Amino acid sequence: MAASTANPETDNNPVLASSQLIKQGAEAKIYRGVFMGRPCIAKQRFKKKYRHPTLDAKLTNKRIVQEVRSILRCRKQGITTPTVFFVDQVNQCIYMEDIQDSVTVRDFIRRLQKSTSPDDQTALQELADKIGSVLASMHSCDIIHGDLTTSNMLLRQPESSSPLILIDFGLSQISTLHEDKGVDLYVLERAFLSTHPNTEELFERVLKVYGQSYKKSADVLKKLEDVRQRGRKRVMIG
Repeated sequence: MAASTANPETDNNPVLASSQLIKQGAEAKIYRGVFMGRPCIAKQRFKKKYRHPTLDAKLTNKRIVQEVRSILRCRKQGITTPTVFFVDQVNQCIYMEDIQDSVTVRDFIRRLQKSTSPDDQTALQELADKIGSVLASMHSCDIIHGDLTTSNMLLRQPESSSPLILIDFGLSQISTLHEDKGVDLYVLERAFLSTHPNTEELFERVLKVYGQSYKKSADVLKKLEDVRQRGRKRVMIG
C-alpha cells in the first residue's frame, strides 16, 4: 500500500498545492507560485501547537495584519515593496508579488566587492545612499522593520537603475520611539558587517545619508550609539 502524501497545510488550498516550497523559516513557509495569473510569493505562517488554538489564531492573524499594514504604509511613503494581492486569514497566508529578475543586496555587494573596477566601487557608494535614504523614509513614517538584513533588500536588474526593494516585514511594528529605530539600525549594522567584512566605511555612508534625510535622525543615532555600548558590555561580560 502506497504511503500517504497528504499535506493538510496545502491540500485545501489549490494555490499552495500547486506552488513550490522555496524556504522554511522559524515563523513561516515561503512558496513560489501563481495567483490569478500573476507570479506570486505566498507566505504561510505556522500554527504553534504549544498554544491554545484560539489564542494561536488570534496572535497569528494579528501578526499578519501588522505585516500587511507595514507594507502598505511603506508603499504610501513611496518605498518600493512587493504588492500584496490577497490576505487569507483562514489559512494564515499572504499572497504577494514575486519580484522577478531581482538580486538580493547581499549578493550584489558580494559581487561588487570582488571587483576592482572604479565603476563598481561607485556602485557600492550609490547603493549605500539608496539604503540610507529608504531607511530614513521608513522611519519617518514610524515603521520598524525588525529584521533588516541585506538579504531582505532586493534590486531589479539592471541594478544601477533599480529602486531599493524592502521585503519580509514579518517582525515589523509601528513605533515612534527613537530607541526602537536605533535598534532597527543596530540590527542592520550587525548583519551588514558580519555578512560583508571590511565595509565599515560603506555602512558609515548609509548612516550619513540616513542622518541627512531624516529630520529626527540625531535622536535615533544617539540611541544607536547607546545600543552599541550595551552590546559591547554584553560581549565583555560574556
